[in-house]
Amino acid sequence: MGEKKVIEEKEEAMKIKKTPLVFAVNGERFELDLSSVDPSTTLIDFLRNKTPFKSVKLGCGEGGCGACVVLLSKYDPLLDKVDDYTVSSCLTLLCSIDGCSITTSEGLGNSRAGFHAVHERIAGFHATQCGFCTPGMSVSMFSALSNADKSSSHDLPPRNGSSNLTAAEAEKAVSGNLCRCTGYRPLVDACKSFAKDADIEDLGFNSFCKKGGDRDEALKNLPCYDHTKPTTFPEFLKKELKMDMSLESDPRKYRWSSPGSISELQGLLQLDNSMYVKLVAGNTSTGYYKEEKERKYSRFIDIRRLPELTVVRRDEKGVELGAAVTISKAIEVLREKENVSMLAKLANHMEKIASRFVRNTGTLGGNIMMAQRKQFPSDLTTILVAARATVKIMSIGSNVQEQFTLEEFLQQPPLEAKSLLVSLVIPSWRPLKNGSSSSDTHLLFETYRAAPRPLGNALAFLNAAFSAEVSLNATHDGVVVNDCLLAFGAYGTKHAHRARKVEDFLVGKVISDEVLMEAIGLLKDEIVPDKGTLNPGYRSSLAVTFLFEFFGSLTTNGLLNGCSKENGFESLKREAMLSSAQQIVETQEHSPVGKGIVKAGAKLQASGEAVYVDDIPSPENCLYGAFIYSTMPLARIKSIRFKENRVPEGVLGIVTYKDIPKGGQNVGNKGFFASDLLFAEEITHGAGEIIAFLVAESQKLADIAVNLVVIDYDTEGLEPPILSLEEAVEKSSLFEIPPFLKSKPVGDITKGMAEAEHKILGSKISLGSQYFFYMETQTALAVPDEDNCMLVYSSTQAPEYVHRTIAGCLGVPEHNVRVITRRVGGGFGGKVMKSMPVAAACALAATKMQRPVRTYVNRKTDMITTGGRHPMKITYSVGFKSNGKVTALDLELLLDAGLSEDISPLMPSGIQGALMKYDWGALSFNVKVCKTNTVSRTAVRAPGDVQGSYIAEAIIEKVASYLSIDVDEIRKVNLHAYESLKLFYNKKAGEATEYTLPQLWEKLDKFSGFSQRRKVVDEFNASSKWRKRGISRVPAVYGVSMRLTPGRVSVLSDGSIVVEVPGIEIGQGLWTKVKQMAAFSLGLIHCSTTSDELLEKIRVIQTDTLSMVQGSVTGGSTTSEASSEAVRICCDGLVERLLPVKAALEEKTGGPVSWDSLISQAYMQSVNMSVSNTYSPDLYSTQYLNYGVAASEVEVNILTGETTVLRTDIIYDCGKSLNPAVDLGQIEGAFVQGLGFFMLEEYLMNSDGLIVTDSTWTYKIPTVDTIPRQFNVEILNSGHHKNRVLSSKASGEPPLLLAASVHCAVRAAVKEANKQIQTWSNNQQGVDMSFDLPVPATMAVVKEFCGLNVVEKYLDWKIKQRKNI
Repeated sequence: MGEKKVIEEKEEAMKIKKTPLVFAVNGERFELDLSSVDPSTTLIDFLRNKTPFKSVKLGCGEGGCGACVVLLSKYDPLLDKVDDYTVSSCLTLLCSIDGCSITTSEGLGNSRAGFHAVHERIAGFHATQCGFCTPGMSVSMFSALSNADKSSSHDLPPRNGSSNLTAAEAEKAVSGNLCRCTGYRPLVDACKSFAKDADIEDLGFNSFCKKGGDRDEALKNLPCYDHTKPTTFPEFLKKELKMDMSLESDPRKYRWSSPGSISELQGLLQLDNSMYVKLVAGNTSTGYYKEEKERKYSRFIDIRRLPELTVVRRDEKGVELGAAVTISKAIEVLREKENVSMLAKLANHMEKIASRFVRNTGTLGGNIMMAQRKQFPSDLTTILVAARATVKIMSIGSNVQEQFTLEEFLQQPPLEAKSLLVSLVIPSWRPLKNGSSSSDTHLLFETYRAAPRPLGNALAFLNAAFSAEVSLNATHDGVVVNDCLLAFGAYGTKHAHRARKVEDFLVGKVISDEVLMEAIGLLKDEIVPDKGTLNPGYRSSLAVTFLFEFFGSLTTNGLLNGCSKENGFESLKREAMLSSAQQIVETQEHSPVGKGIVKAGAKLQASGEAVYVDDIPSPENCLYGAFIYSTMPLARIKSIRFKENRVPEGVLGIVTYKDIPKGGQNVGNKGFFASDLLFAEEITHGAGEIIAFLVAESQKLADIAVNLVVIDYDTEGLEPPILSLEEAVEKSSLFEIPPFLKSKPVGDITKGMAEAEHKILGSKISLGSQYFFYMETQTALAVPDEDNCMLVYSSTQAPEYVHRTIAGCLGVPEHNVRVITRRVGGGFGGKVMKSMPVAAACALAATKMQRPVRTYVNRKTDMITTGGRHPMKITYSVGFKSNGKVTALDLELLLDAGLSEDISPLMPSGIQGALMKYDWGALSFNVKVCKTNTVSRTAVRAPGDVQGSYIAEAIIEKVASYLSIDVDEIRKVNLHAYESLKLFYNKKAGEATEYTLPQLWEKLDKFSGFSQRRKVVDEFNASSKWRKRGISRVPAVYGVSMRLTPGRVSVLSDGSIVVEVPGIEIGQGLWTKVKQMAAFSLGLIHCSTTSDELLEKIRVIQTDTLSMVQGSVTGGSTTSEASSEAVRICCDGLVERLLPVKAALEEKTGGPVSWDSLISQAYMQSVNMSVSNTYSPDLYSTQYLNYGVAASEVEVNILTGETTVLRTDIIYDCGKSLNPAVDLGQIEGAFVQGLGFFMLEEYLMNSDGLIVTDSTWTYKIPTVDTIPRQFNVEILNSGHHKNRVLSSKASGEPPLLLAASVHCAVRAAVKEANKQIQTWSNNQQGVDMSFDLPVPATMAVVKEFCGLNVVEKYLDWKIKQRKNI
């Protein structure tokens, strides 16, 4: 009997062995036959294509955005312990999760089982807008809570409903996750609400706690978080992991192997040519080296189970860490060594490598090997070289181990495939000086990095780490360097580099200013970026900066006497930094309109159940497309073929303009002006222009195949491409601006100039581009239907125009096309024109193949083909009085439209509208819209207005510098009086009572303490040498237009209400405001059901172009209010029909009538319960102005160029806000997007006009660590505006303009730095203070304007000062 049982167990085990890949997703068991799994399949591929769990979003495919983050749980049967950590599912290989449990956001909680407290608090703190990033945010937050509660470092249990998380940890919880909508502040507050040391009254506007309300009541309202309930690891997995799974199996059967010993690894490598074998651990390298994903490997070998590679050893000799130890684990291990500051500093630096969900799987060995084989700009190798780390290398064939210093290893030829990095050793560090004692010898160790994001998730411009042994000299009046090691990396060199000449020079020297100057001279000869490196001068200057920071304090014995540097060492324990305050008025006049209710669908977005286009299940036989684009600016297309003339796996065809049906047109968009081509024809007219659409059996295969396409070009006989604005003007390559859009002069420019007492002539400004960086890239799904019809799901802001474009392309009547859009994962203008060719290409391919076709455009292609914001060059002449009052402004502007018109002719009016926020006396405004051989530019949030507003500020700054008058005074003296406002804006100016800008200007002074803080800034600058502060107050005026907008409201038989509007929910809260308006308007029937109760009965449904025609575009900031007004008109019609029914019922029953009984009676009487109507604005309500003022204070590190936004205060006039919670989110989100434009985001092209900043690695949007540390917003309730929708005003785009306050504040700080540097210079003529600080003012730009040689100037001055004494 017992023998039979053993045989049965073996047979059962063999069955398991046949399908050895077993794991769980949200508690559901998945079992796959390993032989049938492509080992290159990522976890996100599986989750999105083979499971119903769609919360995991693809944002970048590089591990750079956090949209795809999931929680991975691993069970150790020996310790009976579960480890939980976040991973990037776009980098994690499916085969690597064998025996693991995966939890996605909908696995934490959902609408069916109940939402998790994380979801509910994100919703309640108004921390989701488009919602595409929110599931990843939810998982990151939950992981932070879980890890904090498991940590043994927290002794006291948290209060009920909170976690062991601290506020500082809460801020870091989402530091690796990107969000383009919210501005991060509400997300951080939602996470902080769980923190044991956070007070809910100190957090931002939320639905749980009203300012001044009962705190205990608020805590009761907070959705409860049970910190005692950990993540559950499925019992079935635990049982299977405890079973003996060591049965022999044939390794040749599988392309994925996971050896448990070096001998097993040797056997596997002998099976294949090692050139086609990939050793994997975390697989995070594929986020940077994306071509790795496309390489064909015969076998993947998971090396994480090799004991030699997972070793963790700590003893008196040092720390040994296996090559397969993750960076996160290494940080944990290094921090366990108490009182070893070097290890703690290494760990602190490692926390700035990538983001937490990448560090959790990325290994030490993987990072080192990327640096050794591929010259990856590694932080890890630099700091380990400085720590004198060694590495152990094993030849797998002979089992022989060799040990090298890491520095030696990096300089060797790329490690052969059959050699293995086994481990690294960080030795204990002891003094070299003979007979030295700890009292007179000091071991110094510091690491440095300069990067766009302080908390990591960004490659460094330069990193460095220095170790030194120093002691007092014999006379005890100086510090001697006994030994030092100076390592630099990531500055445009192959590997981490030791500055040996500097080391040799310093050893034995007493540190002095003269010695430092000489060392710096040597260093500048050693640290030289390779040719072609961006910002080489800046990177070299950083090397000097860090050397100076390390040794500078030793020139005065400072460190040895227990004093810190002037600026202090960075604390290893980071305190919470973000705070906020909001002053918001919720009105009851039109309840629920005016209340800050939670955004419709917020919890669904947080749990990941909200459906976006790419979440729609693929129909049967669905195909997938990828775009082929030009890499040449102007060339004939001779042929399109594949490398080696072999059609790649899964490719069904390439669709070009030749496939357009008879009667159809090669049209990629039908928008406002001339139509664009869908595909280039014989000639491509710009790098990034779409040439063709490749169709394959999966999105992965399509994306791989596109990279195997070869386009043969020919430029013979063609004119040289036009790649600059100057060339376009010279060759008269211009687009015509329609007469009604041409800018009109204001006043008499000749007279204004004659009145001027001073003039600045021919001054120039240049502005670059900006990419939308919506989290959801362009996507569409086209499904052929009967009778030559086409159903298209499109992520678009303009379904009507997508509809027209598809019909025109296919040559069919518009009634044959149906476009459906439910929601969009971020638009910012990029899903207006640029969504049309995406949908049209899918529809054309679906027509040709007669199968459904969809595409989800990868981030690189999206960035290259969509164009972004318009670059421009401005030349102006300005005349002004001695008090700074401008009398005339003459401005000429060259606008780069790219290869087609798109919306470019609309730009001049936007630029001029925002520019006119000041009274220029007289204004002459001439714009040339230039046609160049670059990808077409388009609308990006606040198109033209943000540039116009900044141009105005640049001119004001120039005038202030010329007159040496405080710039705030110049701004104030040039603010409009109502009379001049009317002169410049005409009818758009509205009534005098509506002009609130002067009121906002003065109110902000009190709200922010602006005047007092300016004095504090001056005091700080007088006492701080290396950090300078600036503060600036900036106004914004933004004109908007209302458009004809239809709507439909229908009441169903059970009393539930369906609302249709053409406006698209893109995160701006349109559905929420529309629901509020419908509830208010229907509530006017005054039945016993209140408006607030009616709110729960309303659903806004997706946009359908055959159901709702004349839908126009969701854009221009007014779609929410126009849609709300259309719905109000429809509801008035319903109320009018229902009033007689209500009166009859009341008479019959003698009492109040409920909504449900009223509707039931109306249905019995066959009353038409559906009303369609249209809002058509009249002459007085078509256009109006929005006003806001912001003050920002910044601190600039003049040694590195790093800018910290210390505080921003905004007052914005929302009229009577329809929903202040939604409007607050729009104000903060727009401001932070503007912050990116002015400070961070570089959208760069190569010499052929092709975009090269095409990934999360090269294009940096703001993150939680780059937003204002204190972010205060007041929404002004400015009273009644008779021509507005319930007195409300727009909020979506205008606040973006206020981010110029940060740039202006940085300029003020740089000006202070230059004043100080002037005192160190012998140049009596001084420094030009009228400089124009470029946009964006990146770290490199700021440092350059502070002076790349500022350290040398300072030391030289000090030396000369001493000699003169």
